Amino acid sequence: QVHVVESGGGLVQPGGSLRLSCAASGFSLDFYAIAWFRQTPGKEHEGVSCISSDFTPYYVDSVKGRFTISRDNAKNTVYLQMDNLKPEDTAVYHCATFLGPDHSLSGGNWARKSLYDFWGQGTQVTVSS
Repeated sequence: QVHVVESGGGLVQPGGSLRLSCAASGFSLDFYAIAWFRQTPGKEHEGVSCISSDFTPYYVDSVKGRFTISRDNAKNTVYLQMDNLKPEDTAVYHCATFLGPDHSLSGGNWARKSLYDFWGQGTQVTVSS
């Protein structure tokens, strides 16, 4: 069965760090782009970051310089290192997969929720003192 599972969320103080993981099972991530989206109650999913199959990273402006996305195809896992966390980063974080040409991700398209096929259940990140 094909699915992705997120882990690594939790409660952290402002300025702290967390590393989220997105582990795939039932298929190989090698040819997929993987994105992280986040959602807060009453709001739409927001694209946070994406990494293409050729390792090109994309970020929303609000996390540039604080978050780093990476992938380890040998472990079939994508990571999101989140540093200098802020209260406004509080959300449920989901990973999602895209199987298609990497050039389709450019021009901000990577943040389009409709582009993605498989979604995980999400992991809660809470930034609070």
